[in-house]
Amino acid sequence: MSIEYIKLLEERLGADLVETNSFRGFETALVRKDAWSRAIRILKQEGRLSMLTDLCGADYPDRAERFEVVAHLYSVEAKKRIRLKSRCTLGDASIPTCTDVFAAADWYEREAFDLFGIRFEGHPNLKRLLCHQQFEGHALRKDFPKERRGAIPAPDTLMDEMEGVNERTNVLTHERTIHDSRMFLNIGPSHPAMHGCFRVLVKLDGERISHSVPEIGYMHRGFEKEAEAHTWHQVIPYTDRLNYVSPMMNNVGYCMAVEQLFEIDIPERAKWIRMLVCEVSRIWDHLVAVGANLVDVGALTNFWYLFNAREEFTDWIEALCGARLTTTYARIGGLMRDIPAGSEKQLAACLKSLRKALKDVRALTQKNRILIDRTQGVGAISEDEAIDRGFTGPCLRATGCGYDVRRAHPYYFYDAIDWDVPVGTCGDTYDRIFVRMEEMEQSARIIEQVMARIPGGPIMTGRRDIALPQPHEVYGSIEGMMQQFKLVMHGMRPPAGEVYSYTEAANGELGFYIVSDGGERPYRIKVRPPCFPLYQAFPRLIQGHMIADAVAIMGSLNIIAGELDR
Repeated sequence: MSIEYIKLLEERLGADLVETNSFRGFETALVRKDAWSRAIRILKQEGRLSMLTDLCGADYPDRAERFEVVAHLYSVEAKKRIRLKSRCTLGDASIPTCTDVFAAADWYEREAFDLFGIRFEGHPNLKRLLCHQQFEGHALRKDFPKERRGAIPAPDTLMDEMEGVNERTNVLTHERTIHDSRMFLNIGPSHPAMHGCFRVLVKLDGERISHSVPEIGYMHRGFEKEAEAHTWHQVIPYTDRLNYVSPMMNNVGYCMAVEQLFEIDIPERAKWIRMLVCEVSRIWDHLVAVGANLVDVGALTNFWYLFNAREEFTDWIEALCGARLTTTYARIGGLMRDIPAGSEKQLAACLKSLRKALKDVRALTQKNRILIDRTQGVGAISEDEAIDRGFTGPCLRATGCGYDVRRAHPYYFYDAIDWDVPVGTCGDTYDRIFVRMEEMEQSARIIEQVMARIPGGPIMTGRRDIALPQPHEVYGSIEGMMQQFKLVMHGMRPPAGEVYSYTEAANGELGFYIVSDGGERPYRIKVRPPCFPLYQAFPRLIQGHMIADAVAIMGSLNIIAGELDR
């Protein structure tokens, strides 16, 4: 509970605090827009809410104050949250920036400006983020048709974001001396190190990066817009395409959020199986992250060790759900099916291969002089700065901060089993690699305990307004046939309200802010992708380093374009 934050705002803001409410145990405060940045500052400085977890917009065309700005703030120390909101009209769609309070606010505000047209007064660089600069309209407004298309006439040069306009002009017009070592260089998107999805314009001073500007949006599929046009269950396959390296964690995270709206307590066996597939997915994801990162710094052999182990887990996932990539395994209220026969033996073999692979890779890398020189002290960030920038997951734990959603806010049975939270000390590329290595060991421990303790019983809720009936009910009774028809044709209808549900995904805190108006489709879904704030910090992490270091840093962040762009 976060009642004390409400009281703090009441004392400090007075009439500028418009209203407060609580839904599903989450406190929300609505403030006047003129008091927005002041409220943010009060909550950070006096309330010690050290992390801006997410910030987004929402559109309510029937209201006089049409647009809402929604911020989720978190105290890593106190393990408490609050939702802060403010509103503005279509005629004056503006609100003060909070980039001077939280570094993480930069891209969050740019995204809300891009997709809703909300201006953040005082923002240092308020330009589109996911859409092209010449894109017309604001895609997440309710009156913007999802079928609308637009041509992209020319790529963005990004030069308007480079430092030093006069200096830049001289360089671009070739008014330079023979001693001038400055150079502008595009890295990506068509480069293996950038994985075909990212572009960074860097300014080099000699061989070192003095400034850089990243560009995203190369895989922007409009997840949040599509979700508004589909029923609650139809959204599940779209979640596969977020972090497609560990899609079952997205399935589970989304279903948990909708279940919070319904206040569903899913069967115990389903909870244990969800834990199982999440930890398999964590291993699945980290094997790719570490394997690809080591390839990027020239350590190719390790890739084969790790990917051979990953293939064994993939075989089990295929037996589980019939797919090797886009799983769509979780269901609102439970799971699509039970785990396959022989899972205990098959997973034991997978874990044996994993541990051997990790042992071999550690032997090749942990004390390797080349890897140490390439990674230690490279892309380092402190714990306080990482929190201010919204870091979560392995990249935050590499700084020494032990925040893990599974431990800080246990869900399912994570507090009933024995496991540790690995942390680093320096927050550099080396620590990010080996925190993930140790996390795989801990996930292996969790999997063994889950398989030993998983109970029997159903895997789907018995609520008839949510779960599809069994085939024999559909074919053998009018009630079963009607239930099937209603759910397929009209979908489920959760109560009106809003929730922010969060889980510990492979890259960190995966959050779903969901607004329901009581209808058969989500009114608003905002995904809090863990690697969005990570990539926002990329220019800061590579400053002063060489291009080869930037490649190593990029791999250690494990940016997945599907969840970054959505």
